[in-house]
Formats: sequence, structure tokens, C-alpha cells
Amino acid sequence: RKQEILDCSAKLFRRRGYKGTSLKTIAEAVGMKAPSLFNHVASKHQILEELLLQIAQFFTKGMGEIYESSLNPLEKLEKLVGLHVRLTVEHTDAIALITGEWVHLSEKPEGKSPKAAYLALRNDYEAKFKQILEQAKEEGFIEIIDIEIALFSLLSSLHWLYSWYNKHKTKNPIELEKEIIHCLIKGLIKR
Repeated sequence: RKQEILDCSAKLFRRRGYKGTSLKTIAEAVGMKAPSLFNHVASKHQILEELLLQIAQFFTKGMGEIYESSLNPLEKLEKLVGLHVRLTVEHTDAIALITGEWVHLSEKPEGKSPKAAYLALRNDYEAKFKQILEQAKEEGFIEIIDIEIALFSLLSSLHWLYSWYNKHKTKNPIELEKEIIHCLIKGLIKR
């Protein structure tokens, strides 16, 4: 039941925004009274925290496996693009939240806040992605380019993939992965 609440909340946060979605709206969408919702979640903040931290952990876990693998840097880049595509297909609504709703995560002065935890995971992910790009450049797999611009371009495209995919859900995920890899990575390959 809790996962149903999280999934429904992700849809509502995506459509209405975090601030525009009330606990009452979430309860109605899952077919329960608002007070009953508290048997499963403590607050709207908790729902957002769980959604965003879960997605961040999926990315972190995938990155760790790819980063530590024996693949060459170009193969790692392809795997990272594939990771983004798969997570977007599997968690379209929750992925939509990473582009802007993370700003509503709470900041607690005592201990590590959900916002700080989320940002730490995101920053680590981006730093490793950048290192893989730098390694690909150093080893001659990709053109000599500005790594910051390449990272920004890749991540921007991947972060907004959910918007395109939402309108094209009939697209075969395996074909989508191949086409996105071709569009985003093959253009970087040194000729």
C-alpha cells in the first residue's frame, strides 16, 4: 500500500507540483481518507524524501557498478546512458521530480538533512560521470571537447528524457536505449 501511495504521489507531484499537491489529494487518489494516509506516511515531506532518495540511490548503485567495472570509458558512458533510459522507463513520474522538486526537500540543522543527503548523492554521481568523460578524452575515445559542456549536455538530455518518454510510451525500451546511446555518445566518438 505504501508503494502505491509513493507512486501516486509521484504522479501528482509531477502534474501539480509538490506545493500544489495536498495530502488530502493524495489520499483521495489512492482511495482512502486523509487520516488513514498517516498509517503509511508521516508527512508530505516524507513522501518527497523517499521518492527522491530512492531514485538517487538507484542512480548511485548503477553508477557504482559501472564506475568500478573493467569496461573502457566509452563502454561506461554507454552503460550510463542505458541506466538513465531504464530508470526513466521504470520510474517516469519519480524521475520527473529530480529536475526541480528536490528544492522542497527539508533542511534540518541537526544531523544530515534529506536535502543534504540528496545533494551529496547527486554531486557524487555527477563527479564520477565527469571522471569517466575525462578518462574517455584522455584515452582518445572521444573528441577533445570541453568536459563541462559535454557533461551538462548529456545530463540535461537525460534528465528531461522523462518528458519525451511520457508522450511516447509505446516506444520499445531496448530500441530507445540504443537510439539515445547513438544520439548522445556516438557524436562524441573520435573519428
